[in-house]
Amino acid sequence: MAKFEQKLTEMLRPAVEETGKELLGVEFISAGNNSVLRLFIDHENGIDVDDCAEVSRQVGAILDVEDPISSEYNLEVSSPGIDKPLFDMAHFKSVIGETVNIKLSMPLNGRRKFKGTLVAIEDDTLIVDVDGSDYELVFKNVDKANLVARL
Repeated sequence: MAKFEQKLTEMLRPAVEETGKELLGVEFISAGNNSVLRLFIDHENGIDVDDCAEVSRQVGAILDVEDPISSEYNLEVSSPGIDKPLFDMAHFKSVIGETVNIKLSMPLNGRRKFKGTLVAIEDDTLIVDVDGSDYELVFKNVDKANLVARL
């Protein structure tokens, strides 16, 4: 996770937790006047539109006061959906044995995208089986990751 997104996560997590929800992670997509700050929230009973609106109001007030983003942006609050994004090591540990999509910030052996079974985690390294070959992906090199839904 980028340092800026990590800072936003740390800033906003207490406000989300006040609503009884869990902040899974934050994405900031910089695109000029069309930039998006997206929060992924979850709850053991699931997330509905009212939950997203409640968190949006709570977080919006903090963002207005702290003003961490100097450009215009849209705030989106979302459930993780069936392709749950994976932001931290605890998320990865909870899906060992499942299929994941991982995009690296720096290539490994000439590739940045890996889709396969997360077979193990050793220290700060994710071991992913892609078509019968194991790849060792350093967690700090993960740019984006998500669970692949079983259909």
